[in-house]
Amino acid sequence: QVQLVESGGGLVQPGGSLRLSCVASGSIFSINAMGWYRQAPGKERELVARISSSGSADYAESVKDRFSISRSNAKNTIYLQMNSLKPEDMAVYYCGADLKTTYRGSSYFYWGQGTLVAISS
Repeated sequence: QVQLVESGGGLVQPGGSLRLSCVASGSIFSINAMGWYRQAPGKERELVARISSSGSADYAESVKDRFSISRSNAKNTIYLQMNSLKPEDMAVYYCGADLKTTYRGSSYFYWGQGTLVAISS
């Protein structure tokens, strides 16, 4: 069993900051890329930022220069530092991870349950 658990969401004013965390736990052999995705009401889920096992990161154009993703391989954890938040950033933020549960097995993508980021003055 694999679990991804997000935390850190909440209500913040425009221009404010939040830091999201996601911990992967369970029967994990190795984790490849991990990332943050978001889904606003009535919209499709989209990639926000992702980071490889070596620390290489890429971002959606809409969050570049405002968001920063980081990772602790030792803790199977990723973080998303979100600064200068805008109303359009409001969404449910999901953690996703491409991982293997056994040495010889294939890698599969797992999702967390999501955490709500609300932006309001």
